[in-house]
Amino acid sequence: MILQHHVHRTGADCVSTARWRAATLLAGVFFVLAQAAAADLAPTGRWQTYDDKTKKARGIVRIWEEKSALFGRIEGTVDPEEAKKVCDKCPGDRKNRPVVGLLILRNMKKKADEYTGGDILDPDNGSVYRCTMHLTEEGRKLVVRGYIGFSLLGRSQYWVRLADAPGTGAQ
Repeated sequence: MILQHHVHRTGADCVSTARWRAATLLAGVFFVLAQAAAADLAPTGRWQTYDDKTKKARGIVRIWEEKSALFGRIEGTVDPEEAKKVCDKCPGDRKNRPVVGLLILRNMKKKADEYTGGDILDPDNGSVYRCTMHLTEEGRKLVVRGYIGFSLLGRSQYWVRLADAPGTGAQ
């Protein structure tokens, strides 16, 4: 003989269960959307740069995408005297170019959660370093690491994302 056990549920119990299911479903949808948004973050846009030694604000770099690679150019400096300088130690076609407007980040390509494969120019000494970079703090900060040889033998800077003016886009 099979015994059946009937549970009598009140209307309030059914409403409570339905609310719980709806809340769980909604939380799941928000989680999926947040993950998708985080995956779509890219370092394109304007960044406030900071000197890795003094930690003081230094300049503004704009990063844009071109042919599946990222590039970055100095848009401005904090120090008006620095804005007047040219890169007299820079190699190749960047030699004796004004620092403002100088292409400092080239050919960075996305690989998993970071960008790599390109290089970064230090306009203070004209040196070109291999580079890796990755976003942190939900895309609000960019860790930029320049190095020679191995990534362990280098230094990192932490850049902070700036809001783009309306209508300017991320380029």
